[in-house]
Amino acid sequence: MKIVVIGGTGLIGSRTTAILRQGGHDVVAASPKNGVNTITGEGLKQALAGAAVVIDLANSPSFENKAVLEFFETSGRNLLAAEKQAGVKHHVALSIVGTDRTPENGYFRAKVAQEKLIEAAGIPYTIIRATQFMEFVGAIADAGAVGNTVRLSPGLFQPIAAEDVSAFVANIALEPPRNGIVEIAGPDRAPFNDIVARYLKAKGDPREVVRDPDALYWGGRVEEYSLVPLGEARIGRIDLNEWLRRSRSAA
Repeated sequence: MKIVVIGGTGLIGSRTTAILRQGGHDVVAASPKNGVNTITGEGLKQALAGAAVVIDLANSPSFENKAVLEFFETSGRNLLAAEKQAGVKHHVALSIVGTDRTPENGYFRAKVAQEKLIEAAGIPYTIIRATQFMEFVGAIADAGAVGNTVRLSPGLFQPIAAEDVSAFVANIALEPPRNGIVEIAGPDRAPFNDIVARYLKAKGDPREVVRDPDALYWGGRVEEYSLVPLGEARIGRIDLNEWLRRSRSAA
């Protein structure tokens, strides 16, 4: 089966592509680097010819509110139109748990807009909403840091390893379309500040993590359940301790 992975050279895309190829599928790892651009439309028709499944992992190069919205709307419209023309049978897109619960977050608003385009396109689809990746916990700590203090919300956090995300994406792409949402998350659920404090301690980072209910997360306020699944979710295999152990081994 031919499967096109948009953003196929990125963190999740490269892993997903490898899993699907190991399963014997004809996989196109599409990205601007190899001549497939969902913003300009370049190379889309050729890449999608004969494809049964398209996995959209494209991400905006800018997180500025207007730019990120324009990216996901333009990319989504171009990709979905090309899929319809190509007769694609399953559109899979990676989104974020809690996108519809933090309206002050511009990136989340853009992902909601992308989801609405998918739902209205008329192509069978599955939207995968993932919690934050463990690989980005360090960047989150840096964003909340002032000097040697990191201020973070005590809202619940349930990060997932990129390896688990990729495995879920590959598996779901081979399942029948849900025409709905599947949520995925990591095994550990704890207050945001506690998870980041564990991460920094394991990395030997001396910065102090302070519990601050008013701390913003990429511009949005985090309530207790803003960033975790509220109902049924598929849970990854790799917990934070295992991920940290692997990270130390790879360093």
